[in-house]
Amino acid sequence: MSSFTHPVDSGESEQSLLSRRQSEMGSQYAVESGIFMSSFTATVFVAALATTGLLILTLLIALTVMLKSCQSTNSGILEQVKKINQHDCCNFYILHAELNNLEVNELPLKCKLQAHQYSKRQYLKDLNTSIWFVEDYFGRLTPDDDGLDIILLDADDMLSLTGNFSRISSLDKNEQFEDIKHQASILLVRMHIQLRASGWSLFLFTRDASKHRNTRESTLTSFGCIGWASLLMRYDDEIQMEDWEYLSRKRLQLHNKGFRILGLISSSLDAFRGPSLGRRSFKLPNLQYYMNWRMPTQPN
Repeated sequence: MSSFTHPVDSGESEQSLLSRRQSEMGSQYAVESGIFMSSFTATVFVAALATTGLLILTLLIALTVMLKSCQSTNSGILEQVKKINQHDCCNFYILHAELNNLEVNELPLKCKLQAHQYSKRQYLKDLNTSIWFVEDYFGRLTPDDDGLDIILLDADDMLSLTGNFSRISSLDKNEQFEDIKHQASILLVRMHIQLRASGWSLFLFTRDASKHRNTRESTLTSFGCIGWASLLMRYDDEIQMEDWEYLSRKRLQLHNKGFRILGLISSSLDAFRGPSLGRRSFKLPNLQYYMNWRMPTQPN
């Protein structure tokens, strides 16, 4: 009896084993096809995503603020560079105009305003610095005993600061510019006295005709310029000459007479053209030129 029932049990066992295997395979499939996550883990995961999003948003806001700040800073820098470039450009314009003796209408309006401001704010500083260079240079030298070492000084720099000189601009009649001219004359006289005290022989020159000699000498003396060796002026045959040509001719005549020009001092560029300029040249700032660019009204 028992032998009859054994195959049946064996078949059932096989079916049971097969069923368990199918059940395990199904279970494995269910696990592999999805991710089981508890509610706590899901909460942590969502919080992490929210935190990451918040950090990214904060970073974007920070970058936006930084970008706007950089744009504002760069805009200020660019504006400053623009002003500097305009200032440098006007300096070249003004130098070119002075070199070529241009008229007022040949300078851009923005540069006329800059030239006007220069005469009020910077001219006296530049003049004082230029005179310091002159005094320092000649203070370290000693003229020879033969009396042939000379310094050429532009007397028109002093004369142009007086109200009765023909080259003075008719525009400069306010008190501020009168004070500037007065202070400039003090500096020029100081330079004159210092050079004379160091033993230098001073040859003054002017572009004016010799028929005005007495008047010019009297004006220079009233300012305190005394003790010069000579005052060079135009003769009749030099009246029609260009200023630079006349001045060059005077220097050449001095050179041919054996004089040694140790220095040439002037605010006008025409004095530095031609031969026989001497050992050292000193260009002073030209107040008369800048004052001719004054504007009738002040900018707002």
